[in-house]
Amino acid sequence: MPKKEGKPETYIGCCGAYCKTCRAFKEGACKGCKLGYENGERDIQKARCKIKKCCFAEKKLQTCADCPGYEKCGIVGEFHNKDGYKYKKYKESTLFIKEEGYAKFLKAAGKWKGACGKLK
Repeated sequence: MPKKEGKPETYIGCCGAYCKTCRAFKEGACKGCKLGYENGERDIQKARCKIKKCCFAEKKLQTCADCPGYEKCGIVGEFHNKDGYKYKKYKESTLFIKEEGYAKFLKAAGKWKGACGKLK
C-alpha cells in the first residue's frame, strides 16, 4: 500500500470503486484511482480513465455522486451499465454516496475485501 495517506475520500474512485480495500491496490499492482493526481505527483492528462478525467480533473469532484448531471451522464452510465458484478456494485456505491454521504460509505467499505462489497 502506498505510504502516503490522503483524505479518506481520495481512496474512492470517481466510479464508486474503493481503492483502500482493493487487492490490486494493497498488493502494489495499482496506484489507486486518484492518489497522486490530487497533488500533481501523477499527470491526470495521461490517465486513460474518461470518468476520472471528467469527474476529478475537469469538474473537480471527489466522485460522480457529487455531480448534478450524474443520472444523465453517458460516460459513467456506459461504465456502470456494463455486464459484470463489479460494475453494478460500483453504481450501487455511487448511489449510496449520493443518498447517504461519504462517512456512511467509508464505514461500510472499510469492511470489504475488495474494491466493492455490501453497503448495509
